[in-house]
Amino acid sequence: MEAADLAQLLTPEGMALLDRTPGVSDGGEIVRVVSRLRGEGHDPGLVAAVLTQAKLRQKARAKFGDFAARMLFTEAGLEQATRLQVAAQHAGRFAAAGLTRVADLGCGIGGDAMAMAALDLDVIAVDRDEVTAAVATHNLALWPNARVELGDAAAFDLSRVDGVWMDPARRTAGHANTRRLADPDDWSPSLDTVFAAATTTPTGVKLGPGIDRDLIPDTLEAQWVSVDREVVELVLWSGPLARDGVRRAATVIGGHGIAELTGPADAEDVEVGPVGAYLYEPDGAVIRGRLIGDLARSIGGRMLSEGIAYVTSDRAVTTPFAQGFRVLDTMPLDVKQLSARLAAEDVGTVEIKKRGVDVDPAQFRKRLRLRGRRSVTLVLTRLEGRHTALLCERLTDVAGSAAGR
Repeated sequence: MEAADLAQLLTPEGMALLDRTPGVSDGGEIVRVVSRLRGEGHDPGLVAAVLTQAKLRQKARAKFGDFAARMLFTEAGLEQATRLQVAAQHAGRFAAAGLTRVADLGCGIGGDAMAMAALDLDVIAVDRDEVTAAVATHNLALWPNARVELGDAAAFDLSRVDGVWMDPARRTAGHANTRRLADPDDWSPSLDTVFAAATTTPTGVKLGPGIDRDLIPDTLEAQWVSVDREVVELVLWSGPLARDGVRRAATVIGGHGIAELTGPADAEDVEVGPVGAYLYEPDGAVIRGRLIGDLARSIGGRMLSEGIAYVTSDRAVTTPFAQGFRVLDTMPLDVKQLSARLAAEDVGTVEIKKRGVDVDPAQFRKRLRLRGRRSVTLVLTRLEGRHTALLCERLTDVAGSAAGR
């Protein structure tokens, strides 16, 4: 979205038109809506901008829920925006630490600033892009305790606030079709600038979950967050925003609510042992945080194989930190043997999971020639150095529980 498109949208005519234009998905529907709006005499440029926003609002519901219906977006801004339920966790840290004036540096479309303002924090949201700052201004209009400034996050005077939230831009400039920047020195602000701020001001920093762990200072709390089994971010916390004794945290958000596994450092591994009656696949946040050892100990488990993130146990437990499976059989990773076994078991649907083997699950599934009615899970991995298939079924209702603190 360019400045001229936004200027048209922010007129009374533009906003009224957007609010009565439903989200559209398929091409035929788009053509019909465009024809109708142009038939009403609306400017073609405005119609295009409205249609783009309608599609983005529809897509944004996954991140912002009902709030999406009144927000504005850029394509890149929505892609990079924090989910509202995750932003609420960020804001809660600042409130719990007793900080009242927070700068959101690199605010994007304003998702985190919205969550902070909703907790009555005074928020200064800063972005260097004029269109993005204008979009954030619209999205924050409901909160008088939030204001947006156009400026360079690296040049912001930190003495104006008592806490800082940073989400460094890790993609090239623009509102669509951006590309990822691999070098932290090219981020805006750069990682060095971020860490310098963290030494003087209580700071929270949102980063990609796959960042090189060697770049993480030992003085900061590192928190990996997953939502519905997808690892969405790494957040680094400094000063009073970091919890005493916590340097590694895995926060898992899902249908169960919010659960956390924490530790003072990377957890020590547990020993490798024989396949038990049950197999557990740790949540990605637990894996990224290197807390698998603590998870394994909490469920009486052992590693299935050296360097592979599967835990096996003789106990059936329910834990938010892993998906559980009952092991039905252990077989060589051989297509012919597996195909015959699955046919004999009347299996027609297979979920394939893999770690430690070079297999394309989609191609492997085709080669199994499935025709039955049952569903199972195949876990393809290494066991005692050999490529192995574990025939499993998911645990859905088992007794017992494992909790992490």
